[in-house]
Amino acid sequence: MYKKIQTRSQGETVTWTETFNCDICGKQKGSTDHWWLAWVEPYSPHPEAPERHMFKIYPWENMMAHDASAKHLCGQACLQMLVDRWLNAEMGVGHGSTAGGR
Repeated sequence: MYKKIQTRSQGETVTWTETFNCDICGKQKGSTDHWWLAWVEPYSPHPEAPERHMFKIYPWENMMAHDASAKHLCGQACLQMLVDRWLNAEMGVGHGSTAGGR
C-alpha cells in the first residue's frame, strides 16, 4: 500500500510504503485481501463481577490497524487459530479445573 502526503512548507510529495503482516502466518497484506483485526478489552458484566478480557473481532480498517493492541489476521483460518489460542489462555487464567466437573 502506498501513501502520499504533501508537506506544507515546500509543497513536495513524499511517498512511503506501509505494509502489514498476519500475526499468525506472516503473510503480507495485499490491497484486496479480506483481512480481520482482533483485540482484547477489559470487561465486567456487572460491578460485582471480576474484570475479564473480552475478545473483539472487526473487519479490516486501515486506521485501526495502526493500534498497537490490534492483531492483523489474513483470513478465517488465522482468525480461528488466534481465537483458539486466546480461549486456551483465557480459560487457564483464574479458573479452577473443569476436568470431571462438566
